[in-house]
Amino acid sequence: MTAPPLPAEPQARPDLKHLLSRFLRMRETGLILILLVLVVAMSFASPHFLTLANIEAMAMVFAVEGIVVVGMTILLISGGIDLSVGSVTALSMVLAGWLYLQGIDPWLASGIAILASIATGAVMGVLVTKVGLNHFVVTLAVMVIARGVCLLLTGGRPLGLYSLPSEFKFIGQGSLGPIPLVIVIFLVVVIAFDFMLRRTTAFRKVFYTGSNEKAAAYSGIRTKHAIFFTTVLCSALAGVAGIIYMARFGSAQPTFGIGMELNVIAAAVIGGASLKGGSGTIFGATLGAILLSVVSSSLTLLDVSVYWQDIVRGSILLVALLVDHYLSRRRTV
Repeated sequence: MTAPPLPAEPQARPDLKHLLSRFLRMRETGLILILLVLVVAMSFASPHFLTLANIEAMAMVFAVEGIVVVGMTILLISGGIDLSVGSVTALSMVLAGWLYLQGIDPWLASGIAILASIATGAVMGVLVTKVGLNHFVVTLAVMVIARGVCLLLTGGRPLGLYSLPSEFKFIGQGSLGPIPLVIVIFLVVVIAFDFMLRRTTAFRKVFYTGSNEKAAAYSGIRTKHAIFFTTVLCSALAGVAGIIYMARFGSAQPTFGIGMELNVIAAAVIGGASLKGGSGTIFGATLGAILLSVVSSSLTLLDVSVYWQDIVRGSILLVALLVDHYLSRRRTV
């Protein structure tokens, strides 16, 4: 006679206290709390803050710039940095607009402009990985060159693109139901790259490269390929953002994107990306972009001088750098 089977052991339930403690230690939790406090405060300070028009305006701002933030975050994780994203965004916009005015189909012109952005990233990647130049200096030089090309193509004047077909303008001005298409594109980019950064082997190598490039190389990771790839990706996403801006505004402005690199880097660092490489999340960077957009909208609604707005944005970046420096020192102790 066989003994009756032992009853199955009950599965251990997740410790709620442990989960709550882990949630509170997340850097994104602090950002969420700051956002909530800011939103509540602004809802009392300005009756226009929580209006549908203002919320949509804020969403449109961080959505397109947020696409560039995604590329910058991945590049920072690999240990690189790109100061040319604002100029590359403008170059993509201007080149596509200029080609359209020469009689080229806007879709083809946009494809050529994005390829030019990719080529720009590839040149920077080669100079960094093959020649051995510093990422900061290379991208600084390309920032100036790309801006000069924009001014050369336009003579320093905005290009009016009012005859763009409505199906092309739909990229920047259309909606899928109640949701603007720009926000849909942004969400697709965020979800796709967040998944790949967390789940795919290729993107995990980016973390290893940024954490310790020499150790990663000794373990068999082709670190130069990882740095080259992330440099190209950052420029490519900046090019895509330029096309969306062109479709949204119906024009191409050679001076567009000046200072964008600071906002993008600030958003990524606020979200947890380290300037020393090896850490960062797309979700955190997205929250950083949203925070900067809310701050900018709040300052405008409160009628704060544009000069003070620059001081506030610069101060936010400085605080983010100090926090990053403090956390980096704690990790090395």
